[in-house]
Amino acid sequence: MAELTLFHNPKCSTSRKVADALTAAGVDHDTVLYLVDPPSRSDLERIVGHLDGPVADLVRKDKRFGELGLVADDYTTADRVIALLCDHPELLQRPILETSTRAAIGRPPEEVVASFLD
Repeated sequence: MAELTLFHNPKCSTSRKVADALTAAGVDHDTVLYLVDPPSRSDLERIVGHLDGPVADLVRKDKRFGELGLVADDYTTADRVIALLCDHPELLQRPILETSTRAAIGRPPEEVVASFLD
């Protein structure tokens, strides 16, 4: 098992940039296609516990979020974000990079990847 895990959506250009940058740098990493194999509640709890930044940033506030009739202000706590992402993994911000001690959203790709290589 690699020390770095990438929660990845290959249809997302930012996610592909991060995956390509890790590969180009020769970084051994596991890739989780989270739309195929959604993170469990315990995975999400671990990611939230390691997250650099606000937990609300894990939720994509995109077209799907709006279609579900959701309100961003309702998803600012760990419990609410985890519950939402368990029900709707497609709303997970992407990509997510995670080690045993740290997790970060891969935006902007170059800066986040560089911070994991240091």
